[in-house]
Amino acid sequence: MALTYTPDAEIGSTCPDFKLPGIDGRTYQKTDEKSDFKNFKALLVMFICNHCPYVKAIEERLISLAREVNLKGVEVVAISSNDADNYPDDSFANLQKRAREKNYPFPYLYDESQKIAKAFGAVCTPDFFLYDSHYKLSYRGRLDDSWKDPMEVTREELKDAMIALVEGRKPSSEQRPSMGCNIKWKK
Repeated sequence: MALTYTPDAEIGSTCPDFKLPGIDGRTYQKTDEKSDFKNFKALLVMFICNHCPYVKAIEERLISLAREVNLKGVEVVAISSNDADNYPDDSFANLQKRAREKNYPFPYLYDESQKIAKAFGAVCTPDFFLYDSHYKLSYRGRLDDSWKDPMEVTREELKDAMIALVEGRKPSSEQRPSMGCNIKWKK
């Protein structure tokens, strides 16, 4: 596992189109023709996986945050793009199992081809992309200031960015990179 940090955000860039299978049997998409993510004040697309210790450490916070912000008009979607052949914990069946066990309050999508991760420029798990209601990138940074210990969190940067968008404000321009395991690319 190589520790990887997200690069500087291209604030204002447009959310890439995607069409991916969800672990619930549905196909989710965001394209010019159709979007399953409508009438939102913000859209969070997060790249996560099952096996990454960085994701595991913040998983309960992600679930809680998703439940809280969904009530405020924020759509949340998770995507796993890891090579499941070499990382079987991240197989489609194991994604389904994990989402059921944890009762994920967001769609969990599978990017088997890894094309969507590449289109977003995702580099690690977790990697967060927060878009405004016009699908323009407004935040790409970390969840908070203590990935390892929730008791040491003093700044909830992702949540603050979401609340700013919900309230019609721009998130802070000071955005610290997320860090985690590199995406496990296919050879």
